[in-house]
Amino acid sequence: MLDKQLAALVAQSQAAGVPDLCDLPPAACRGLYRQILAAADVPPADVAVADRRIERPDADGTLGLRIYTPRGQGPHPLVVYYHGGGFVLGDLDGYDRVCRRLCEDSAAVIVSVDYRLAPEHPFPAAVDDAWTALAWAAQHAGELGADANRLAVAGDSAGGTLAAAMTLLARERGAPRIARQALVYPATAAGRDGPYDSRSTYAAGPTLTARSMDYFTRHYFGPSGRAPDLRGAPILAESLADLPPALLLVARHDPLRDEVIAYGTRLLEAGTPAIVVEYHGLAHGFISMAGSVDAARLAQQQLGQFLRAMASTRDK
Repeated sequence: MLDKQLAALVAQSQAAGVPDLCDLPPAACRGLYRQILAAADVPPADVAVADRRIERPDADGTLGLRIYTPRGQGPHPLVVYYHGGGFVLGDLDGYDRVCRRLCEDSAAVIVSVDYRLAPEHPFPAAVDDAWTALAWAAQHAGELGADANRLAVAGDSAGGTLAAAMTLLARERGAPRIARQALVYPATAAGRDGPYDSRSTYAAGPTLTARSMDYFTRHYFGPSGRAPDLRGAPILAESLADLPPALLLVARHDPLRDEVIAYGTRLLEAGTPAIVVEYHGLAHGFISMAGSVDAARLAQQQLGQFLRAMASTRDK
């Protein structure tokens, strides 16, 4: 059963005739998504905010970042945050309130990443930008008033996929040292087949639908809609050992539910500390619903608490 407050939001959306995201071309879809994010979110938290651009080492142009700094004396923990939106939607403005609140809840510097979107920039453009931002944040932690020994990655949906991929790439490349990973309903299998019954059980939503999932994966990965490797589907990694301790938040009414739980199970089997929390009454996208759904605000606080508790070195 859906949370009553969420059910009311869904009913309002249906009454207003809001289309499924996949029924719009990407440009129009992005505008609708920004409206959806703003409609149910919390008021902005009182933190310092600054935009900046950094060079992309292997591509033309620059990469946009938005940096959120909490009140109080640093150095603070440092969190690189990747927004959701199926690799097609989402931007710094749409996730501004989420990141402001996470900054306050975690007492961490948050670096929000404006990675390139598909279909204009298909796989692996988002992965490349995610890595560029992570490496830059680790190198400039002191400049940001943060502690590089308390570096975490976090993200929701497609952003959660990127965050998980960053831990795998950092392990492979030997740096940077990531203390924690916080993954909010990530697409860990991203178009790959598996024992994921939730994809059919919740194919009609109530928020993310199977049709929209297919829309996103085909725009990002190409006509097959299948992630080619662990950078797009972290569950394809041969080993999930020697990774940072993880928090995975998942909604019961979410097509991605089973692949998130499968990823958490594999982390635990590999000896990586992991906490998997399922919000029974919630659906995909709840991290942006905290202004209208009490349980969603609790999830935001849980995310912040997990990141606030980072030790001076990686958890043992």
